[in-house]
This record gives sequence, C-alpha cells and structure tokens, in this order.
Amino acid sequence: MNIPVRRYLRLLVRYLRPQWAQMAWLALLLVTSIGLQLINPQILRRFLDTAAGEVSGGPSLVTLALAFIGVAFAVQAVTVLARYLSESVSWRATNELRADLAEHCLRLDLGFHKRRTPGEMVERIDGDVTALSQFFSQLFIGVLANLVLMLGILVLLFREDWRAGVAMTLFAAFTLWVLGRIHELSVPVWTRQRQASAEFYGYLGEVLSGTEAIRAGGARGWALHRFLRNVQDFYRQNLAASMMFWLTWSTSIVTFAVGAALSLGVGAWLYARGGVTVGTVYLLFHYTELLRRPIEQIRTHLQELQRAGAAVERVEELFAQRTRVPDGPGRALPPGPLSVELVGVSFAYEPGAPVLRDVDVRIEPGEVVGLLGRTGSGKSTLARLLLRFYDPDAGIVRLGGVDLREATVAGVRARVGFVTQDVQLFAGTVRDNLTFFSPEVSDGRLLAVLEELGLGPWLQSLPQGLDTPLESGGGGLSAGEAQLLALARVFLADPGLVILDEASSRLDPATESLVERAVDRLLEGRTGIIIAHRLATVERADTILILEDGRVVEYGPRAELAADPASRFFRMLRAGLEEVLV
Repeated sequence: MNIPVRRYLRLLVRYLRPQWAQMAWLALLLVTSIGLQLINPQILRRFLDTAAGEVSGGPSLVTLALAFIGVAFAVQAVTVLARYLSESVSWRATNELRADLAEHCLRLDLGFHKRRTPGEMVERIDGDVTALSQFFSQLFIGVLANLVLMLGILVLLFREDWRAGVAMTLFAAFTLWVLGRIHELSVPVWTRQRQASAEFYGYLGEVLSGTEAIRAGGARGWALHRFLRNVQDFYRQNLAASMMFWLTWSTSIVTFAVGAALSLGVGAWLYARGGVTVGTVYLLFHYTELLRRPIEQIRTHLQELQRAGAAVERVEELFAQRTRVPDGPGRALPPGPLSVELVGVSFAYEPGAPVLRDVDVRIEPGEVVGLLGRTGSGKSTLARLLLRFYDPDAGIVRLGGVDLREATVAGVRARVGFVTQDVQLFAGTVRDNLTFFSPEVSDGRLLAVLEELGLGPWLQSLPQGLDTPLESGGGGLSAGEAQLLALARVFLADPGLVILDEASSRLDPATESLVERAVDRLLEGRTGIIIAHRLATVERADTILILEDGRVVEYGPRAELAADPASRFFRMLRAGLEEVLV
C-alpha cells in the first residue's frame, strides 16, 4: 500500500497554511544551515593544504581555525532555532487536527460510537495524530532541505573532480532507491501495527472500566483470555514493525560504510595520480560523510513517513466516515411544548432484527405520557429516535409537526431534553457541569433556575456553591445529586419535549423528594415522555403507552386504562408494575 503524495500534501496544506509565516522562517533557517554546512569543509580543506605547504598566502591557520569554529557554532545555533520552530509548528498543527477529529466524531451518529470502544477512539484521535507530529513539523520540508543539501554536496564534488562526482552520485541514487523500496514495504506493516494498537488499548479501556462487573460476575478468565489474544496480536504487529525498522537501519549502515570506502578509494586514486591535494582528499571524504547526514535524515524521515503513512490513512478513513443522520435543510421546530407524532415507524440496529415495528403514536403538546414495556421492547430506541440519534428505517418522526429529517440535528436536540438514570458528569465545577462549560450562561441565570426547581438549599449545602469542584464520573456527588444537576441542565435549555428515563429511581427518600419536585416543575408547560418502571412515576402521566416486541399494544388515557379491567395497564397495576416489567 503506497500513500499517494497528494494525500500527504492535502493534509499538509490544510494544517500548515495558517502557519505560513513560521514555515517561511523555518525554510530560511534550513537554507542557512545548508549553506554553512557546505562552507565549513572548504575552510577545513584550506587549513590542511596550508598546513601541508601545498598552498601559500591567504588567511593564517589561526584565522582559518577560528572561522571553522565560528561556522560550526553558527550551524548549531541555526539548528536549535529550526528545531524550536518545527516543534511549535508541529504542536499547533497536531492540536488543530485533534480538535477537528474530535469535532467530526461528535457529529457522527450514535451507531458509529456504539461500534467502537472509548479506548479505540482515544487511540485514533490522539495516537494516530501523535504519529503525525514529525510529519507536520519537518518531514516534507526536512526531506526537501536534505535533498537540496545532498544536491549541493554533489555539485561541489563534481566541481572538485567529475569522477568523484559521478561515483558519489551513483552511490546516493542507489541508497535512496533502496530506502524508497523499503519504505513501500513498510507502510502496510505500520498500518497494521497502528490498528493493533487501537484495538489493544480499546479493549484495555473496556476492561478497566468494567473491573467491578468482571470480578463480581466471575469473568476474570474470559477477560484474561481476550487480553492475551489482543496482546499476542499487538506483539506480532509490533515485532513486524520493529523488523522493518531494523531492516531500514541496517541497510543504511551498510550503504554508508560502502560510501566511506568508496570516497577514500577515489580520493587515494586521484592523489596517487597527482590530480588533487591532501586537503582535497580529505574534502572528498568529508563531503561523503556530510552526504551521509542528509541520506540518514531522509532515512529517518522515511521511517516517520512509514508511521505517518499509516496514520494519514487512518485519519483520512476517520474523516471519511459520514453520519447516518445528516442535517436537514434547517426547518425550525416551533416554540413552546411540542407535539410528537410517529407514523408507521420501524427501526432495526442490525438488518433482520427489528426493534420497532410499524409504530403509530400521536402525543399532543403539553401531554405527559408514561412509556411502559419490558426490557427490549423498544422504549429506549423510541427515545433515541426522538433525539435523532438515529433515523427510522421506515416511517416519519415529527416534533411540532416538523419531520425531523427536515430539521438540523442541533436544532432537534436543542428542543428535546433527555435525563437518564446514569448521568455523565465531567471534571470541573458545578457551574461547568450545569452549563457544559459555556461562558454565556450567567451565574444569575443559574441561581434563578436552581431556585425555581427548589434546589436552592441543595446548592447552599455544597461547600463552595457553584464553584464546588466535581470529579470526572461524578465523584463527590450522590446519584440523587447527579440527577438534580441533570434536571437543572435540561431546565436551562428550556426544551419543548422532555424525556425522562425513570430519573428518580434508586434514590434515598430525602433526595427523591427533591428530584420529584424538580421533575414536576420541569414538566410544567412541556410535553413529557416518562420511561417508567415504578407505579409512583406512572401516576404523573396523562396517557399510557405500552410497547411489546417493538409494537404499540396499548395507548390511552391513564385514568381510563386504570379503570378498565380488560386493559393491560389494569393488569399491570393489579400484579405490581415492577414485577411485570422485569
């Protein structure tokens, strides 16, 4: 697999164009370094010939020695400045690429993320981009600079003697050809190594996050077996990549040894024929050794290109992913409580395994619906369709009379609030978690919302109020307090439809009372869908909707269904709702 140059260039232009000024300075420093490196051997040749008495007049030995030292110091200073600029360019470009990849992945549909573990995504967004750091900072400009340096050396060798120039030109061309062939063989090896790395770290993240469940379920043997399989594959791919690295390295060592012997042989032959001086013989050897530097750096760059080639392909593959839930033309959802309408809706996560089947439902604006059904009946899937995490395979989903395919994804989610039992909290303050780190929401607005939801006393109980720091995952807060934060988030967004997945379950009585009052306030003037598991929650609903095997088996006013002995809801109440829905 050979990555076309245009794909490298496309990525370079996209992320280096904003840094053209720094790139220009970097190019200038590299040209200066090339010039200084070509001058210094000439000074050394003059020093040797003057010391040997083969030339007379001109600068003294002391002057030549000081000039040689001065140029050497200048080369080092220029190299340090170039390295600083290249690292600056690299970090800016790779951070911009990480941000673009993360933003792109956040736009992809939920199905994409369900098929990939968090660890794999971290490796794809950070690991692959890290492999491109040298690619952005110095690969292409470094390759060009070293090619110019190599060309300059060969021109000067021809200037000294055409036979030396021909010999070293053939040597350089052969060496570059060999290294180029190795590069072509290496790219697919490094691609497989990057993929194995992503799979290994993805599985490792999965195991670490599920340690408690694995131990409790006695699945340690299974986990270790899968870990071993991932490690073995990771080992094989790393071994293959390491062998390609050592093949490239050992090849360069052999070719450089041949080049040094060739230069000394040509120099000795020319000196024996009286065609050159001692200083010129050393100049030929020094230029050959100097020729080794660009070839060796090009070899290093080729190794980086091997990694970069694999990373470029994986980055482009990630950018090429397209959401299955594209934005519509942008039709706006109406203000106020939203009506909900599902017409002939069917949906399957996998072909041949439908989760919803020909669902027809109409919910009026401001109505609160209790959504019931056994596990796997399609309750959560219905909620995901209303949030437009997925689009139905057949049928239409409308909110406020608007087909969701005609609205933007952001427009839908701005008008639909969703609260689950498991609330995601982030490392930051209470303020950050309420606003999702948005600086546009004022503290006054936050305090007003919390007071309106009856959460003022709760906020005052926190040690630093809105500035109370929270750990990632909600460390430091109880489940109930996390639910309170989630309800406040939704209230701040002021949606027209609120979907609650039993937000007050598994709470202590005191916190549950706070959550229940907050839920009542949140549902005022809004359409509500409550995925219910308990009788207390259902009593809040105006209407009951029961799903079974993805179909609507009962839908009607709660009071009427509760009084009708023939209804499924009546039998659920008699048997105990919690027992029926298990």
